[in-house]
Amino acid sequence: MKVTVLSSSGKTILELKELEEGMTVRELKNVFHRHKSSLYPSRQMFRLEPKSPGLKDDDTLAQHNIRDGSSLYFKDLGPQIGWSTVFLSEYTGPLAAYMLFYFRPSWIYGSAVAQASYHNVVHVAALCWTFHYLKRDLETLFVHRFSKGTMPILNLFKNCSYYWGFAAFISYFVNHPLYTPPMFGDLQFYIGLGGFLFCEYGNFVCHCLFRDLRPAGSKVRRIPVPNSNPLSLMFHFVSCPNYTYEIGAWFFFSIMTQSLPGLLFTAGGAAQMAIWALGKHRNYRHEFKDYPRGRKAIFPFFL
Repeated sequence: MKVTVLSSSGKTILELKELEEGMTVRELKNVFHRHKSSLYPSRQMFRLEPKSPGLKDDDTLAQHNIRDGSSLYFKDLGPQIGWSTVFLSEYTGPLAAYMLFYFRPSWIYGSAVAQASYHNVVHVAALCWTFHYLKRDLETLFVHRFSKGTMPILNLFKNCSYYWGFAAFISYFVNHPLYTPPMFGDLQFYIGLGGFLFCEYGNFVCHCLFRDLRPAGSKVRRIPVPNSNPLSLMFHFVSCPNYTYEIGAWFFFSIMTQSLPGLLFTAGGAAQMAIWALGKHRNYRHEFKDYPRGRKAIFPFFL
C-alpha cells in the first residue's frame, strides 16, 4: 500500500509504496530510513495529525487505521544520543568539578590556602558528594532500564551545563578557606548527614523497584507499588518517590553544610523534578484506569 509522508506544514516529503497494514511503526521507520539515510529511526517521529502525539514503535499501522492512500506527518527529532551516555556525562562531570576545588584549592583560592584549617564538615561533604554521583553512575550502568533508547543531543549540553555549573558553584563556597561551619554545630551536622544518607538509600530503593517493574529487554509498564522494603512505602503517597528522596537528600546536604548555593540547587532541582513528576503522574492515571487516586505526583498530600 502507499502512504504519503508530509511535513508539519503539509508539504509532501516522500511517498512510501512498500508498506503493509500489519507493519509496526518501527518497521515503517526502517523503510523511511532506507529512503532518507540521514534520518535514522531514533530521530524520526510519525503522527496522525501535525500536532498529535507521536505513534509508538510497537503499534501497527492497522491499529491507527492507516491504509492505502493515507497520510502521516513526520517530525525530525534532531541528532540523538543514548540515555546512558547522557546520564554518565551528567553525573561524572559534577564529581570532577567538585573534586577540583576540594583537592586543588590552591588553583582556585591562591597559594595562601595551604595554611588554612578545614572543618570536618568540609571533608564529609566531599565524601557525600562523591557517594551520590558514584551511586548515580553505577545505577545508570547496572540498575536503570530506559523505555527510550535516545534523547536529543542538545539536551546533553543543557543538562551538563546545569549539573557541572552548580557543582562548581556549591564546591567553591563549601571548600573556601573562609567557609563557616554549621551554626548549630554537631546537632545540625548529624541531622543533615543522617537525613542525606536516609534519602539516598530511599532513592536507591525506588530505582530498584522501578527496575523490577520492567523485565530486561521489554517495555512493560506496570503500576508501581511498595515492596517489602519500608522505604518503598512512599509509593502509597506519590508516583515518583525517587524524586521526593532526591530532593530530600540535597535539602539535608544543604543543612549539613549550611550552604545557600546548595539550597538554590535543591530548589532548582525540585522545580524541574516536579514538572517531570506531574507529567509521569498524568501518564499513569491516563494509562491505568485503576491507578490509586489518592496518590500525588511528588510531595505527599500536596503536589
